[in-house]
Amino acid sequence: MTPGRSPVGQVTRGTTGTNRLRRVDRWIARHPALRRAADPLVVDLGFGASAVTALELAARLARVRPDVEVLGLEIDPQRVARARSQLSQVRAGTTGFAADTRVSFALGGFEVPTPEHRRPAVIRAMNVLRQYDEPDVRGAWQRMAATLATDGLLVEGTCDELGRVCTWIAIGPDAAPRTLTVALRLAGLERPSIAAERLPKALIHRNVPGERVHDLLRALDDEWDRAASVAAFGPVQRWEAALGALRNGGWPVRDRSRWRLGELTVPWSAVAPG
Repeated sequence: MTPGRSPVGQVTRGTTGTNRLRRVDRWIARHPALRRAADPLVVDLGFGASAVTALELAARLARVRPDVEVLGLEIDPQRVARARSQLSQVRAGTTGFAADTRVSFALGGFEVPTPEHRRPAVIRAMNVLRQYDEPDVRGAWQRMAATLATDGLLVEGTCDELGRVCTWIAIGPDAAPRTLTVALRLAGLERPSIAAERLPKALIHRNVPGERVHDLLRALDDEWDRAASVAAFGPVQRWEAALGALRNGGWPVRDRSRWRLGELTVPWSAVAPG
């Protein structure tokens, strides 16, 4: 970061936890923005009170890109210092992470400062914008997206404390949202519309009659209820049946190969605020 300048953004609650972001991590791991990147730099923006999510991100992405580098950014200097202390333990080989894990931590916010002004292939900004007002979202997207590589991707969203309910928006370098993904733990799932509680800031106040995202969640609940007849075969089969019916009903549901993971992805146009 440029000396004398403060990071752009507000300090978050910093809540984090082991495996909390596993669903979005595995989605990023298969995305072309990472797999085809000339420079596989990934930024974990607003990593929180612990280094764990950045370390987990690096471990998961290294399975498909062994040369991946993860840079954790926080606007709270104490959190950066704590993360660096935790990283020193990793380097000493006293944790479950590889001692040579390609992770570093620095002070930064929506301006996304990187060493030598490198352009990230992916920026993951989870649970960062929840405390902001909806009109502030676009400006944050624009700041972050402006730093991306030409084919880079910003992933911005929200999840619950255990990572069982997770939603995120994929955003291009032009700051235009491309898709919405909902990822749920299917075991014990009562109704898919539980995702409404964890929608990204751009959508969470739009879950009202007359808005597309409300229509999607209502239709998903309806198909989930209708698929109860296959529940005996397991929640995955029920989910796949519900999404199949949703698509047959005209919803542009994508990535069928990902359905078994409890994911639902639709183009942004299907849920964009009216």
